[in-house]
Amino acid sequence: MSTLHMLTTVDNPHNPWTNFDEWYAFDEAAGYHTTGLLARITITSDQLSEADQSVAIEAAIDEIVRFNVSGVHRKIDEQGNTSMTVMV
Repeated sequence: MSTLHMLTTVDNPHNPWTNFDEWYAFDEAAGYHTTGLLARITITSDQLSEADQSVAIEAAIDEIVRFNVSGVHRKIDEQGNTSMTVMV
């Protein structure tokens, strides 16, 4: 099984895995709107399987982190560790 990841920002003190509401409130108040960015970048369809949806989300996270236009986004695993693996 592959490691699951989430997208966050370098300055958000909350872990989206364990404190999503606090993480989301901070993200929105800071003007990052990370969930909206992820939704815009993810290429998906309701006709995809759950596994394919996960692959599409992972690819979108990798794209956001790779280009990191704002300079604040990072990819983390469930323990909050920054992932250095970005799919190309």
